Formats: sequence, structure tokens, C-alpha cells
Amino acid sequence: MKKLLALLLLTHLAMGQKTATKSGGIQFKSGPVAGIFQEARRTGKPVFIEIFSPTCHVCQSFVPTLADSRVGRFYNDKFVSTKLDIALPSTQQFLNSQKLFVPSLPLFLFFDSQQNMIHFAMSNNSVDEVIRQGTIALNPQTRSQNMKARYQQGERGANFLIDYAMQCRVTKDTASGIAAMNDYAKTQSPANYASQTNYLALQKLVLDFENPMAQYMFANLGKYKQYDNENFTAHQVAENILMSSLYSGRGAQYPISKILQIRQDLVKIGIEPKVAANRTLLPEVNAYFRARQTAKAVERMDNQTTSNQLSVPEYIYIAHLFNRSSPDPSDVPTVVKWTSKGLAMKPPAKEQSDLYYEQAEAYRRAGKVAEARTAAQKSMEQARAGGISTARNTEQLSRLK
Repeated sequence: MKKLLALLLLTHLAMGQKTATKSGGIQFKSGPVAGIFQEARRTGKPVFIEIFSPTCHVCQSFVPTLADSRVGRFYNDKFVSTKLDIALPSTQQFLNSQKLFVPSLPLFLFFDSQQNMIHFAMSNNSVDEVIRQGTIALNPQTRSQNMKARYQQGERGANFLIDYAMQCRVTKDTASGIAAMNDYAKTQSPANYASQTNYLALQKLVLDFENPMAQYMFANLGKYKQYDNENFTAHQVAENILMSSLYSGRGAQYPISKILQIRQDLVKIGIEPKVAANRTLLPEVNAYFRARQTAKAVERMDNQTTSNQLSVPEYIYIAHLFNRSSPDPSDVPTVVKWTSKGLAMKPPAKEQSDLYYEQAEAYRRAGKVAEARTAAQKSMEQARAGGISTARNTEQLSRLK
């Protein structure tokens, strides 16, 4: 656990050492990444890449270590090495092509000559540890490339699960990372959930609000306040878990029960109830659409319009949302009401055109062709008055013949 804590603390500790150089360190090669892998294929060596930033204090603290002669002898003999500045577009392009996420700096990445990642590391800052990570990368039995297979074969040690969850973050394998952290929670007693190690795991690795450690944190936030610093507070960590869950790809498929639980958890960590309700509004409405519960979607949105003073663009947005996503036309009378409220605010011609356009779409969905044509004509008139394109109006009217 001490090793685990040290690894996770890397993102928070700036060593403050002065940049130094020593002869005989790692010979980082410059030039395009493609050229680095060409040399790797020519020499038969794997590739070592340090992802860094020149403004990162922790990265700078590694400079003397990477310039050490022992490190240099090992890496220059075993790897073709380069370093990539994370701020450069070329680095982002490379990371995106590999589908890799950088959770903290510096990040050590190891590849075979065919550009397959075989190992990653967020190393402790010591000569022995940097060499050890390179040694692990060379061993097919120990490198992180095999963690998924080890997990599938039943390995469940706490340190292994942390390492595997971090690999899942780096490789953007969210589902596997969630499963690993759920298993990790099983290795911890609730009395230990608020330890510093587990707080750092919550901050970096827990992506699912249903994780037992996350649920404990939401109900006992005060126990984590001791870890607050200028970079992160316990409240921010808890809020990030909830909001990242809500707006993730899996969150887009949550049933209404889960979304309402997130709303309750937001209140639990201190978010004002009205603010929490605003944050979950659209996910709730979309969940009702998926469940084909149009009446509940209408009720939820209409309550929002009566309890908040909406702007004209907001009326346009919600009308468009219902016209695009509602599973049946039972919402049409309410959509017409919303567009009428927006029109009553006497907005500029373009916004009037948008409101009438959505009103026409609502009437069309309900099969009220005459009313739809009237609204569509008004949308066309306002578009002309505002000097904007009438192409969509022409297309809309053609569908109403």
C-alpha cells in the first residue's frame, strides 16, 4: 500500500528539484514519432516514450534521474527513446491515434516496434524505479499489456487492481476500469474507505457513482476534508464522480431511477436542490423519452418552465428537443404553449422565425396540417424580415402540402 500511495501522490507532489543534466543519460531522439518506430523496427528494439510538459514541476524533477548514467546505459541498450510534449498538436494526434488518455505527468509509455503499447508507468522518481519499470516492460509476463488477462484469470490483489484500473484509464477502457474499482472496494473495509490512499483512488480512478467507496464518500464528505488542498477539494472529487457518471456514454442510457439517485447524491454533498435539479433536467427528460413516458417528460420540463424564467433561446431549445426526441405527439399542446410564451416576449425576427418553425413542426407531428402551414408561413415571413436563409422554410412547407 505504501508503493500504491507513492504512485498516486505523483500527481500532487512537485519535488522542487533544479533541472540537472548528467552525461550518459537516456538519449532521447527527436523527430516525428513515425521515424522513431521505423528505427525501432530497424534495430529490433521496443520504444520508450516519456509524455511530459516543460511547465510540469514533477516532470522537471525527473530530468536528473533520466540523465543518470545507469538509467542511460539501460535504456539506450534496450529501447529507442523519445519524449513528447503533451501540449503539441503532434503529441495529441499520436495519443488520439493510440486511443490513450494521460491521467498525470510524466507518463511513461512502452511500445513494441509495431506501435502496440506493451506497458505504461507513472514511476517513482528514483534511478532504481525507472530502471525497474523498463525491466517490467521487457518481460511479457509482468508488463501491463497482460493485466486484463490476469484480471480475467481471477487476480484480485489490491495493488494489482489499482494498477489495472489505471491502465484502463490510460487505454480508455472505462467499463473494465469500473469493474476493477468495484472489486477493489471489496478489498477495503468501510472503516478504511476514507484513508488517503482510497481518497486518491476516488480522485483518479473511480468513475462510477455507484462504487461503494463513492457512495460512502457522498454520505460522509466531512471525513475527507482533511485532504483538501489548493488543487482539489473533497467536494470537487465527489461532484466530479457524480457529473462524470451522469454525462458519460453509459449515463446516456441510465434509467430514470439512477438519474434521480444522482440528483439526490448531489444534494447530499451540498449542492442546492434547485441547482441539482437543473443539472439533471435534460438527462431526466431523455430518460423518460427512452422509457416512452412522454407525459412525465412533459411534466418535468413544464415544471422547469414555470419555476424558472426562461429566455427565448431556451424556449426554442426545449421545443426543438421535444420535436426531435419525443416518442409520440401527446406533448404537442405543451410544445405549442412554450413557443407561444417565447413569441409573447417579442424577440427579434430570427428568433420569431425559429419559434414558429418549431411550432409548425409540433403541429405537423400531431397531424394538424392547416395549423402547421400557418405557423410555417409565419416562420418564412420572419426569416425574410430578418434577412436570413429561407431554405429550411421552403423545405418545411413542401412537407406540409
